[in-house]
Amino acid sequence: MKTALLLALFAACSMAADPVPLINGKNLDGWEIIGDGQWTALTDGTLVGQRTGDLRALMVPGAAFKTPPEFNAWLNSQSWLYTRRDDFGEFDLHLEYWTKTAGNSGVSIRDTSRAKWAVTIPVDYTKTPSKIGYEIQINNRYPDPHPSGSIYGFVDAPKDAQHDDDWNALDISSRNDKITVSLNGRIVAEHPGDPARSKTGPIGLQLHDQFSITQFRNIRIREVGR
Repeated sequence: MKTALLLALFAACSMAADPVPLINGKNLDGWEIIGDGQWTALTDGTLVGQRTGDLRALMVPGAAFKTPPEFNAWLNSQSWLYTRRDDFGEFDLHLEYWTKTAGNSGVSIRDTSRAKWAVTIPVDYTKTPSKIGYEIQINNRYPDPHPSGSIYGFVDAPKDAQHDDDWNALDISSRNDKITVSLNGRIVAEHPGDPARSKTGPIGLQLHDQFSITQFRNIRIREVGR
């Protein structure tokens, strides 16, 4: 009885541990850029993601793209920023995000591919992070049917939970038997997960396409049982 009580107290203390930041506000130590995105950690802890292509040169007719399919393949090539750690399992992740009007982004968990097939030209949509692990959607009026907070391909969040064109608070609770997403303090999606997919993996942040501009701040995590 005493042993069981001690174990319960230890578990409660572990779950109540203070969250730790995933961005140190100085550099991207502990993170890996996947694809051609430019990710910058500002001194106030804000993370800025954008692309580095010279659009003035690329958009000259005939300069880089001979056909519409060539342009679309380039346009939709993604970039991701992934934690170098790849064993995040049960945790509570908090972050705040902003993306431009008609912007699209996302947060990946348990993606053991580290977006390998999302940064190719063209993208292999059968193997993107939402197909290998899980993507929590971020959508600021982008022409996509899945609103912000959706567990992409599993559960759609309500459309009225996000503040368009503004900062939003996103919380992801990852447990072995359930993924829960809250947007601005409101639970918007829950799912037990696919039993065939990994229970652990890295955490990733998305630049959806070549015109993406996304910001994240206050990124912090509390791991359960560590």
